[in-house]
Amino acid sequence: MSSPKVLFGFHAVGVRLKTAPASIIEIYFEPTRRDARMRGFLEKANDAGVRLIEADGLRLSKLCGSHGHQGVAARVQALAQINSLDELLEQLEDAQADKPLAARDVPLLLVLDGVTDPHNLGACLRVADGAGVQAVIAPKDHAGGINATVAKVASGAAETVPYFMVTNLARTLNELKERNIWIIGTSDVAPKTIYQADLKGPIALVLGAEGEGMRQLTAKTCDELVSIPMRGAVESLNVSVASGVCLYEAVRQRST
Repeated sequence: MSSPKVLFGFHAVGVRLKTAPASIIEIYFEPTRRDARMRGFLEKANDAGVRLIEADGLRLSKLCGSHGHQGVAARVQALAQINSLDELLEQLEDAQADKPLAARDVPLLLVLDGVTDPHNLGACLRVADGAGVQAVIAPKDHAGGINATVAKVASGAAETVPYFMVTNLARTLNELKERNIWIIGTSDVAPKTIYQADLKGPIALVLGAEGEGMRQLTAKTCDELVSIPMRGAVESLNVSVASGVCLYEAVRQRST
């Protein structure tokens, strides 16, 4: 069994409390915080039968490795995860085969090339969860891993969205193509906008880090490049904001 890990912040711990309370070993909370948010949180934890331990701010900060714990932290067991991207895609294909056409869960994947900042990664995971993305993919040598800061910013999405770090991103994109998944990359110089692209079918949206964008080989591997219209003075959006714009355009198209 994997070693226990620490989650902190109301969102991250609250999502685990909601989705898998039996996996929580214990919750630490700051007793001096008695506001409505803390009272409601503790009531839910008590209802779930989770062990509660009082801890001052200093102890919580040491436990979390951060001062942004909001007075709440939890030691939890790791949840069972899908082991590989191939396993996930096979599950999606099996699910599609078992359902009528209108109910198919059409693949919607997010690929991040060069996103190393934990706050950006956490925010992208949160957007991905909200848009119903089945997985987030990143290269091992040009990406950040999941740590406590990522989990905190993701507000629970680090627990719900599979995150796969692959050895060779271009090869992985080509393998997605073999599964009939259309690869759409974002580029500031692409003449076609995200709003002109067809996002209804199986797609993987590829975004690069703010400023540098995608690597050249990644861009060349994409089936199509699109841009986000910029009407003001700034040249680009933060990668998590750009992810939200693109993913929710896919959600909009698929809901019509």
